[in-house]
Amino acid sequence: MRGFAVVAVLGLVTLAVPAMAADPQVTIVLKDHAFTPSEVPIPAGTKVELLVQNQQSVTAEFESHSLHREKIVQPGGQISVFVGPLKPGRYEFFDDFHSASRGFLVAK
Repeated sequence: MRGFAVVAVLGLVTLAVPAMAADPQVTIVLKDHAFTPSEVPIPAGTKVELLVQNQQSVTAEFESHSLHREKIVQPGGQISVFVGPLKPGRYEFFDDFHSASRGFLVAK
């Protein structure tokens, strides 16, 4: 009987795992010292994974004071940054090594 209970619990856990949704992903590309897209819409109240790709030949640093995030992105590399859940609003990010490179997350 105990073996049956263990199998039943494992079966329920196996069924529940696919039901859990992964965090939404948004890709932001840094090229020619500009973020594309420069305004990134994301759902408010949801944790989001930002994939930041550096398609330049120089190192960049994804930084945001309002999001409290800062991460180096090697040339040709990609980083993952989790943000949120955020309240509705605009959240600025920039390349700390080239401060004219700026963009916004827009949580709606």
